[in-house]
Amino acid sequence: MSASLYAALATALAATEIDEKIALTVQLAADWQAGRLDWLDAGPVELVCGRPAKPELVPPLRAPQRNTKSPEGRARLLHAIVHIEFTAINLALDHAARFRGLPQQYYADWIGVAAEEAGHFNLLRQRLRELGHDYGDFPAHAGLWHMAEKTTGDVLARMALVPRLLEARGLDATPPIQRKLEAAGDETSARLLDTILRDEIGHVGLGDQWFRHLCKERGLEPEITYRQLLTDLEAPWPQAPLNEAARLAAGFSSEELSALLAARP
Repeated sequence: MSASLYAALATALAATEIDEKIALTVQLAADWQAGRLDWLDAGPVELVCGRPAKPELVPPLRAPQRNTKSPEGRARLLHAIVHIEFTAINLALDHAARFRGLPQQYYADWIGVAAEEAGHFNLLRQRLRELGHDYGDFPAHAGLWHMAEKTTGDVLARMALVPRLLEARGLDATPPIQRKLEAAGDETSARLLDTILRDEIGHVGLGDQWFRHLCKERGLEPEITYRQLLTDLEAPWPQAPLNEAARLAAGFSSEELSALLAARP
């Protein structure tokens, strides 16, 4: 008899110890691939996002500045990215756990993303350790998770404003970060971000695909609906410069990118 997919997702999401969350996420993905998890289970589960005692979470404007010219500044920058990857594990788990009645492929996609984000976290955490620090050594902010909380009631809004908005901002931010690291002589960290950027294009692309799928089901025009959601939920509007090549690869149209920049408040 198969175990409940949603119970397994809730258990991984609730884990507060880092290594436990990673292990549960990897095991969940393996169990899913082996057909051991029932995605049609209708039993209720309580969803609580577990996180370790550190890092201290502060408002985005209080997050420390990260000057890549110093070793500690580069470590702080990498720590911020490690924190994003840890949060992204929780986000993918929550995408799959919270919303029922969707096609099986929806759950397959976000379980796969959770496992990939766990891999990213391990990869970047190891580099952070090589720089003499570890995850939790510096404060971080919870902007990504705050938007997840604002979109708990609607999977369409979740797809629009988490992967398609906030995670897409990472596509814009990564190349400038890489250039700063290269200028500081940290080629190793810059090249690790090549892997992250490649995979994140795929993750944003999944958000785009499911957003458009849900809009079609509801008879909504996607690009107009997206801009309306930005306004209605007081979400941060995309800002120039955009990584146009990465966003086009993730499913945005060139017309939409132009419209977003033209209509931003």
